[in-house]
Amino acid sequence: MSRIQQTLAAIDALHAQDPETVEGKAKELIYAENMSAWLEKLNADASDELNIAVRSQHLCRWEIPRSEFPMDRPGYLKWRTELGKLHARKAVEIMQTQGYSKESCQQTESIIRKLGIKRNTETQTLEDCACLVFIETDFLNFAEKHPEEKVIRIVQKTWAKMSEQAHQEALALDLPAEALSLIQKALA
Repeated sequence: MSRIQQTLAAIDALHAQDPETVEGKAKELIYAENMSAWLEKLNADASDELNIAVRSQHLCRWEIPRSEFPMDRPGYLKWRTELGKLHARKAVEIMQTQGYSKESCQQTESIIRKLGIKRNTETQTLEDCACLVFIETDFLNFAEKHPEEKVIRIVQKTWAKMSEQAHQEALALDLPAEALSLIQKALA
C-alpha cells in the first residue's frame, strides 16, 4: 500500500469509530467516502494534502458535541472553529506517523481549517466537496425540518461559498423536484 493509501486507511479507521451509524456503517465514514468521491470528480489529480484534507473534513466530529456550545450563531461558529482544529490535529497526527513533511502537514491543516477560501484553490475544492455532499445527500432532509425562508437563506449562503465548477455540478445533480424548486427559489 502506498503512503497516501495507508494515511487514508488510518483516517477511515478513526471514522469507523463514529458511534452514529447508518445501516450499520459509521455515519462519518460514509460522509468521508462521499467527500472523496466528489474530489475525484472535481480534481482527479489532487495532491496528497488535498486528498487527506477532504477525507478528514469531519474526522472525529463526535468528540465535540454541538450541545457543548451556546445554541446561537456565535456558539455555532465557535463550535465549527473548534471542530476544524480537531479535524486538522487528528489528520496531522496521522500524517506525521506516515512520514509527511512539516510543510505538507501545515498545508493540510490550512485546507481543513478552510484558511484562504476563495484564494487557495485546494481550500476552495474542499469547500466545494462539502457543499456538494450537503446538496446531494442532506439537503432534502434539512429542508423538511426547517421553514422555507431558512432553507432558502442556507442555499444562498452555500451557493456563495462554491466555485463556478461546483455550481455546474450542483445544477446537474439528479435531485427530487422539491429540492430543485427550493434551489431555484434561492437562486432567483
